[in-house]
Amino acid sequence: MKASAGKLVVREIDSPEPQLAAVEVSGDGCHFAIVVIGDIFAGLSPVKKQQLVYGALSEQFADGSIHAVDKLVTLTRAEHQRQQQ
Repeated sequence: MKASAGKLVVREIDSPEPQLAAVEVSGDGCHFAIVVIGDIFAGLSPVKKQQLVYGALSEQFADGSIHAVDKLVTLTRAEHQRQQQ
């Protein structure tokens, strides 16, 4: 999976049922802002949420297609819906 600006669906999060709704990625090709929406984050600490996302992107960090994540937002579907109102 190549990181790029726009929508990117990440399915490699380590869970028997990923429950991932969407991933928004924006950036300049090396630095990125990432918003991940999915019920997989319900009840998890901020650190655990970050570990799940970074784990799913480990290949992109290793090959240099992602150099840095400047902003990471993780939301459940309900949290995302509340923000949209």
